[in-house]
Amino acid sequence: MATLKSIHACRDRFAQFAIYTAAFMVCAAFVWILSDLVLGGAAHLSWDFLVDSPRDAGRAGGIGPILVSTGLVLMVALMAALPLGWTTAVLLAEYISADSSFGYAVRYSLHVLACVPSIVFGLFGNAFFSIYLDMGFSILSGGLTLACMLLPILISTADAGLRAVPDTYRLSAAALGMSRTTTLFRLLLPAASPSLAAGLLLGTGRAVAETAALLFTSGYVDRMPGSLLDSGRTLSIHIFDLSMNIPGGDARAHASALVLITALLLLNVAAMRLAAGWQRRRITE
Repeated sequence: MATLKSIHACRDRFAQFAIYTAAFMVCAAFVWILSDLVLGGAAHLSWDFLVDSPRDAGRAGGIGPILVSTGLVLMVALMAALPLGWTTAVLLAEYISADSSFGYAVRYSLHVLACVPSIVFGLFGNAFFSIYLDMGFSILSGGLTLACMLLPILISTADAGLRAVPDTYRLSAAALGMSRTTTLFRLLLPAASPSLAAGLLLGTGRAVAETAALLFTSGYVDRMPGSLLDSGRTLSIHIFDLSMNIPGGDARAHASALVLITALLLLNVAAMRLAAGWQRRRITE
């Protein structure tokens, strides 16, 4: 008996060691990347760098128009993907049986779409939005292409979050005479808000950091966009261009990447705080 207990204790200690080691390796990788960006680009960060236009192919100047284009592409992508994605998730989780052939077909399609390489989405966006719909290389074309990429993430996470809400919520609401719409907005969505926030964060992170798909849709132009039909260079494309095509652009690429990482961290904090506040407010009403 004592030997068996010691074996179990050794297994528990080994499992705990493996978990802590994996967590440490993930944190160490993030710190390594962040420290490399800080060492290579922190010296170039300033207010002028954030608001000025690029000069000398990006070797001088700033990233003002790049940030505006990135924000516009992200805005178009989220405005197109969020309503469609979350509405589809509600339909799958609350109105369609998990065993139905239609629900199975939709979920299987989402799994396939999630595995499609981003370059394929770029070719599709170029053929459909840029050429067939005559949008050309534009912010609108790039944003709608990103929206197609975000749909599997948004729908799958929201669907999983809604299905994880206990059925007692639905039964209690029905016993109190609440309509399905009221139950959805007052109980189910607040309870599933962590999953909604997680999907939003994953989608936002992929959209902001996407490069391949936008090469074929939003274009390379680094001037300030005048409308959504103008071409615009996003921050990820700017980093790629500086590091791969511009001799002497590595320092500015590091500074731009540091801005991108900082923006993603701020978005993560803001989204999690908003989700937690929405959950507390809805439950206490």
